Amino acid sequence: MKVDRRSFLGLGLGAAAGIAVSPAALKLMDDSSIWSQNWSWTPVPVDGEVTYESSVCSLCPGNCGISVRKIDNRPVKIEGSADYPINNGGACLHGIAGLQYLYDPARIKTPLKKNGDKFEAVSWDDAISYVAGKLKDIRKSGSSEKLACITDKDQGSVSNLFKRLLKAFGSPNHYTMPSLESYLELTASTVHNQDATIGYDLANADFVLSFGAGLIEGWGSPVNCFKTNASRKERHAKLYQIEPRLSNTAANADKWIPIKPGTEADLALGLCSVILKEKLFNSEFSVNFKNGFSKLTASLVSFYSPAKVSEMTGIKAEDIKKLAVRFAKSKMSLAIPGKGRGASGQNLKELAAVHTLNCLVGNINQKGGAWINPLDDYLNFPNETMDSIAKKGYSKKKLGNTVTDFFAKINASDKPVIDTLFVYNANPCFSLHDTKNMKEVIKKIPFVVSFSSFFDETAMEADVILPSHFFLERIEDVPSGSGLASRVVGLSKPIIDPIFDTKHPGDTILDLANAIEGTVAESFSWENYEECLAEVAGDIWDTLDENGYAVISDQPSTNAVNVDFKFLAANPDTIQAQGDLELTLIPIDNMRITSAAPASSPFAIKTVSDRVILGGEIFVEINPETAKDLSDGSDATLTTPMGSALVKINFNEGIMPGVIGMVQGLGHTFGNEFIVGKGVNINNLIGPVIEAGSGLDAAFGIKASISKV
Repeated sequence: MKVDRRSFLGLGLGAAAGIAVSPAALKLMDDSSIWSQNWSWTPVPVDGEVTYESSVCSLCPGNCGISVRKIDNRPVKIEGSADYPINNGGACLHGIAGLQYLYDPARIKTPLKKNGDKFEAVSWDDAISYVAGKLKDIRKSGSSEKLACITDKDQGSVSNLFKRLLKAFGSPNHYTMPSLESYLELTASTVHNQDATIGYDLANADFVLSFGAGLIEGWGSPVNCFKTNASRKERHAKLYQIEPRLSNTAANADKWIPIKPGTEADLALGLCSVILKEKLFNSEFSVNFKNGFSKLTASLVSFYSPAKVSEMTGIKAEDIKKLAVRFAKSKMSLAIPGKGRGASGQNLKELAAVHTLNCLVGNINQKGGAWINPLDDYLNFPNETMDSIAKKGYSKKKLGNTVTDFFAKINASDKPVIDTLFVYNANPCFSLHDTKNMKEVIKKIPFVVSFSSFFDETAMEADVILPSHFFLERIEDVPSGSGLASRVVGLSKPIIDPIFDTKHPGDTILDLANAIEGTVAESFSWENYEECLAEVAGDIWDTLDENGYAVISDQPSTNAVNVDFKFLAANPDTIQAQGDLELTLIPIDNMRITSAAPASSPFAIKTVSDRVILGGEIFVEINPETAKDLSDGSDATLTTPMGSALVKINFNEGIMPGVIGMVQGLGHTFGNEFIVGKGVNINNLIGPVIEAGSGLDAAFGIKASISKV
């Protein structure tokens, strides 16, 4: 009898299931377990008192509340905190693996100073004195603006302490890494002329139109999105997913709408065109439309007709009309931007266009809509003391509008335009496009100081490393963000005493300020970071300390929100992928792999499918129609204008013809032995594409070719 592959697998799975539930097998396993536990060499965990402590995870922008189980004061397990308003008991695999980071092989155990090509351990006093000496020299030279700093985010007390240090020192050059939250703040600033961010009431929307947002790939607050998505069917809510690839989110959606990569903004504007032409926009909300509404209407109706948008996007004109009408006529429709996790390759045209859909149907600050939330102002720092050097330096124009623009300006100059760079909780040499050039740009900066907890690609380029406590070892305020409708500030607490000779980054800043002396030191009068936090978070400190979190806002403002269409009315060009090759390489976000600092834990990497990474080899997804003479599982050479890489082929009919997908977050070259040498960093193969008017790196992908080895 011939047994095909499917039948063989079925027989194998059936046999395995039979053995698994067999009483005899269970008895043998039970006896074996008891017997093996009597072996003298079998490790047995220390017994002791069981306690639980609450904290907040800050491994990703989700910032979930966690409960840490401890035995004899030793943390042994992390779970989601049931009463935390963001995740309500849930936790992702990165959060539950948080304890692995404490003992990660890449952890930096003591301050380090580079001597030639090698790091040498130094004391904290010597490290602080050395860095402070460099900073004093900058101020003596009268060029205080030549100190720059990159942090992972803009909000929270630690980021604010870095900004405060730069201001008191005399530099405007503080930058944050690209993130969904930074993009939402830019969108609110552009469309509403407010210092605000945008939250999305996904839990109450009845029709969600997602422009590639990976709701179950790590977009926004991942656990919150998981729970909201899981309740969609019982709420009778619909999700339409627009993206070139059948992602997990697209597969779970009510409808997947394949689209040519990079044309998402054109589709959004095409939908706006139909809504305007058919007069389906909200007439009551339209009174808030300012600056360019008439020009925008005329421009969109003529330039973004369904027929033209169909040519741009590959979506039928009739389907574009139907989608626009459905969106406009749904009771609580909601459009959300941010391809993948929303942390890279975004452009302001797309962000503003998608948000304009919400504005046109009047679903702003409404149940199930987009909420315009003021930026968190719960921290009340006293004014800095600034001498003439600080005032002069701080008044100068920032070197760049964005972190990508900042590095481009450094690269374009023959002379050092920045003398010293601080990098905190960020890894630009891995996370930004064109990593090879990024490392060369970093080398142009005479003095680089990393505050990383781990060896990573950027820390390895530093001259000094002042290692920070891991989040489980320190206290810190952790504000929510990343598209959440409600604003919550959590309190991360030290669950365990610091394992190595590291320091709280807030205390490191205080030490540096005091070592610089003068007016810089006067701006940092606190004895330690915890005293500082209790003072500047005074209005909510008691609530934070008692409950572990404080809700800043859970209802949108009822005030009228003006809408400014100047940016879109200027009709910015569609972003084009770099190069002239036949195919398009796009990044894929995988929930099991982090693409920012810190890198994935060994536990998370072990859960990645062997159709993504096999040993050290990375797979790329390609439609069989595109593959031509390639075969599934074969080796191939992937080439872009930035370089080439050896890959393996994974046939996937759920990716559009002409598109190649590669998971991002792999290809680390330094640090943890469990993640080094696995795959390729897609940022090696994609170069930046700067959007005019915003300065954003809008490269959603790059032109590519693929061939047999």
